[in-house]
Amino acid sequence: MINYDFTVTKVMTEKTKPASDQLAFGKHFTDHMFIIDYHIDKGWYDGRIVPYQPLTLDPASMIFHYGQTVFEGLKAYATPQGDIQLFRPEENILRLNRSNARMCIPEIEPALALAAIKKLVQIEREWVPQAEGTSLYIRPFVIATEPYLGVAPSKQYKFIIILSPVGAYYKEGINPVKIAVENQYIRAIKGGTGEAKTAGNYAGSLIAQEKVAADGYAQVLWLDGYEKKYIEEVGSMNVFFKINGEIITPALNGSILPGVTRKSVIQLLKHWNIEVSERRIALDEIIQAYQRGELEEAFGAGTAAVISPIGMLAYNGEEMVINEQQTGQLSKKLYETLTGIQYGKIDDPFDWIKEI
Repeated sequence: MINYDFTVTKVMTEKTKPASDQLAFGKHFTDHMFIIDYHIDKGWYDGRIVPYQPLTLDPASMIFHYGQTVFEGLKAYATPQGDIQLFRPEENILRLNRSNARMCIPEIEPALALAAIKKLVQIEREWVPQAEGTSLYIRPFVIATEPYLGVAPSKQYKFIIILSPVGAYYKEGINPVKIAVENQYIRAIKGGTGEAKTAGNYAGSLIAQEKVAADGYAQVLWLDGYEKKYIEEVGSMNVFFKINGEIITPALNGSILPGVTRKSVIQLLKHWNIEVSERRIALDEIIQAYQRGELEEAFGAGTAAVISPIGMLAYNGEEMVINEQQTGQLSKKLYETLTGIQYGKIDDPFDWIKEI
């Protein structure tokens, strides 16, 4: 691996680290951050680790006007032996570059991105929390910085990585959450930006999320944008269903984000010789399975929550209670296996772990 020579400027005074029982999601930030600049004439240059600080940008920077930006999310975990490790970082970097391509942002060399993540986490290793269920969330992102009001791809960018010690994404933890089906607004369509991890996708989903949150639901389950008939994904997770013993999940169709945890769940299920089908799933199929008593489990899969059982699914004023709002055996096994690998408590037969 290439030895990238990033300059490092340390803080004069370190922040007070929050107690593990005070961690929420995305509220606290570490002492340092990584930045590298891009210019069309120079490529990516001047990689550096500096004190965490506000950015100074020209008001005409294109990120503010046309939303040319992408981001990723992954985690660093503390093992019982005191080591720090990453879970499948190469997959996140590959997805970052797929998002870059969709948003007309230049590719970042995968080895450079991984080296930057490792170096920054290594410097901030004391920020990796030790308590059960906690981790250090890693947020790489790219923003367009050229000061220009013409509608065209920017010629200048910044690739930045910030870190945040986090607790559980949902206050419910591994306990089942309540999800509401959204049938008014559209998140994405094939040919759009739904399979890219870009800011506008999330901004466009906020109105639906606020609506269901007011009724006590944790997340929105999105339907397809053409017919509003087929299940796509939950706001922050891919979704799986267990119906009469069969595991099904919506196939990647150009409008669904290809989740790293989703991919890991599918690999685990196949490793356990459990059949899993990736296909188009109509909401009516789920409703009919529920009415027949065959909807055994439903769960979301994503970096933030890992596995989040769905205990209630609401649609058109009706609430479908799944598995008596209890965590299903498969959901529990997947959660315990994935987190066991992530925290170094069980063997990793897939070479998913990368040590810092």
